[in-house]
Amino acid sequence: MAYGDRRLLRACCAVLVGGLITTGCAGGDDDGKSPDGKGSTSASAGAPPTTAPTPTAAPTALDFVPDPKRAPKTEADAERIALAVVAGPDAWGPDYVKRTPHLSDPAYWPVLGADCSWGTGTRPSTVLYSVTAYSEIPAGGARGNLRVAATVTVHRTEADADWEMAGTLEEALRCPDQKLRDGERVSSLVSIGNPFGVGGNFTATDSLGERGVYHNDAVKGDQFYGWYQSRIGQVTVAAVVKGAPGYSEEQTSTTVSTVTGQVQALVTMIERAKDQLEAQS
Repeated sequence: MAYGDRRLLRACCAVLVGGLITTGCAGGDDDGKSPDGKGSTSASAGAPPTTAPTPTAAPTALDFVPDPKRAPKTEADAERIALAVVAGPDAWGPDYVKRTPHLSDPAYWPVLGADCSWGTGTRPSTVLYSVTAYSEIPAGGARGNLRVAATVTVHRTEADADWEMAGTLEEALRCPDQKLRDGERVSSLVSIGNPFGVGGNFTATDSLGERGVYHNDAVKGDQFYGWYQSRIGQVTVAAVVKGAPGYSEEQTSTTVSTVTGQVQALVTMIERAKDQLEAQS
């Protein structure tokens, strides 16, 4: 396994945003653990462990040292970094494909209005570049069309990126029920933020999570909604899932978990952002 793969695996297994993200990664065989991290009772029941687990000390600092010379200063720099970082279908999992269109318009900037409805606004001067990549698992059998998206925003300064994180947290508090577009909305949103070292966040400068209920007039029943966002220096990355029939937040006997792909996409972008911005050894 290459160094980059080991680094991604360590980061992925450590992701936990205030209890809003379930730990786990795609790849490899089933580790015999249930979704809540407790050992399965169906395998090796009653067999004593051969060795005691070795305690692992929590990191005391983020594994990231930025290089000021690599910090983006122009829109062109920011565009290059954003496109190198944003997660396409390969980062989500083997069943995902590109949606059409796959990438957002460079001028696109979503704004949550006073009426808690999302619309399109003007990109702030504090943002150098932002892009969203849209992916999906097409509907098939008893499962609906699962749509996901990944967003990378490159700010002029780290302080600007920090303000975006704070604003995202405020949006869920101000508008727990939000209209995404005609026929689509989310409700009962809850959010929590965790700077590095708090709530299990050992992968990013800052992290936050939102979860709620997704409603689509074209789909029967309520579905899971999750938005997870992290910051590395002046770059923020986010992964969002709008659930569909046959999928849920956790794996069950009748549904497939959406969390594994979401965590994998988020951590992939975190590690890519570090690779773009960190000092070279």
